[in-house]
Amino acid sequence: MAADNYGLREGLIKSDSKESSSHLRGRVFEESNKIWKVALPGIIARVSSFGTIIVTQSFIGHVSSVDLAGYALVQTLTIRFINGVLIGMSSATETLCGQAYGAGQYHMMGIYLQRSWIVDLLTCTLLLPLLVFSGHIFNFLGEEPAVALSAAYVSWWFIPMVYYFVFGLTMQMYLQAQQKNGIVAWISLSQFVVHIPLSWLFVYRLGWGVDGAMAALCISSWLTVFAELGYVMGGWCPQTWAGFSVAAFRDLLPVIKLSVSSGIMVCLELWYNSVLVLLAGYMNNAEVSISAFSICLNINGWEFMICLGFLGAACVRIANELGRGDAKATRFSIKVLLTTSIVIGVIFTAVCFVFGNSIGYLFTNDVKVVKAVSDLSILLAVSVLLNSIYPVLSGVAVGAGLQGTVAVINLCCYYLIGIPIGAVLGYLANLQVQGIWIGMNIGIFAQTLALSYMAWKTDWDRQVLLAALRLQRWYQNSSGEQQINNGEA
Repeated sequence: MAADNYGLREGLIKSDSKESSSHLRGRVFEESNKIWKVALPGIIARVSSFGTIIVTQSFIGHVSSVDLAGYALVQTLTIRFINGVLIGMSSATETLCGQAYGAGQYHMMGIYLQRSWIVDLLTCTLLLPLLVFSGHIFNFLGEEPAVALSAAYVSWWFIPMVYYFVFGLTMQMYLQAQQKNGIVAWISLSQFVVHIPLSWLFVYRLGWGVDGAMAALCISSWLTVFAELGYVMGGWCPQTWAGFSVAAFRDLLPVIKLSVSSGIMVCLELWYNSVLVLLAGYMNNAEVSISAFSICLNINGWEFMICLGFLGAACVRIANELGRGDAKATRFSIKVLLTTSIVIGVIFTAVCFVFGNSIGYLFTNDVKVVKAVSDLSILLAVSVLLNSIYPVLSGVAVGAGLQGTVAVINLCCYYLIGIPIGAVLGYLANLQVQGIWIGMNIGIFAQTLALSYMAWKTDWDRQVLLAALRLQRWYQNSSGEQQINNGEA
């Protein structure tokens, strides 16, 4: 009898275990489906968009090695600086639209988008002197005169690009928050397809050289803006776009505060690579050092666009679940996001190890630059692996509106750990560019540990409450009247 009871209990335990395992697989599949609906179009959009910059670099690199270094200097310093500000400022759109969509406040999303346009346009205009006076800035920083002169010329071509960022970034985040970023993927992919033959036509067929490459970049980029505007305003977002509204000019100060904290968070991250490129400019044979380092950073950046797809998915999933008030689903989503991203990171790390010796030929025929790129391939592989972790954790922070905390983490890990170590290894230990990149990876590793600890210790039940309070405070009804809560607007 006792044996029968024992066997019955064993059978019940195994049955419960199978049901639990089946339930977990079902939950993982459901969550993965939600993640990929956001991540895959985001990956396609970002890889395609960044690919146009890589293609432009490749065309310029085959025109002139000096212009390649000048383009690299502007793209990895000035443009990354400005783009970092605008991406950061625009991530406030990601937080607000994502939480509003989760809470069912659909009409507020169009208002948040318009507020972001206002804030980002003002910010972009204030940053224009960095492009206008870039030649003087690079000369002051001690860059080689020929490279600084080329960079000054290329900078003028980038002015239309920074205004493209204002509209392109915010509309992508607005559409992504309502899981309509499939259209963004198709538009961005079309941009990439158009950009390659357009660059060939302008650079080689018409013989316009650097001017042709930059003109193709500007034209293909702005085509995406007009296409996205047509989609948003053409009736395909009926719940979230009701036309332009004066409500967009209200409550700008809280949006600016959130945008600034978001901007600082992202800028400290993107500027990190920029400072390292600047340090590379003071190395022996600066032209080769800048070119090789920027090529590796752009390869790393192209793969990073895949990770940004998961960053976007993390923003949307976390913001949506917090908006719905489900802390348990938030925690589960973080686990699935991290696991998926790490698996993909391992695959691309292996690719970097296999093709590291020959990848430089995609960008230049200069044997010295290709050899320098090959020497950096192992460090590139390490960076690619780290890319699979910290962007997801940053996305979790953006979705929850914790940008200020991440900004402090980035400041400490990058500027108090990574850059000093990189400078010491590069100059004092005479490891040159390799030393700089080792320092960069150490800083990123420290950031990854800090973000992991932050995500683990965050009280997600409290974040649900904070998200509800934020949405309630800024809520306006569909007629544009602001709701009064506790006697305050």
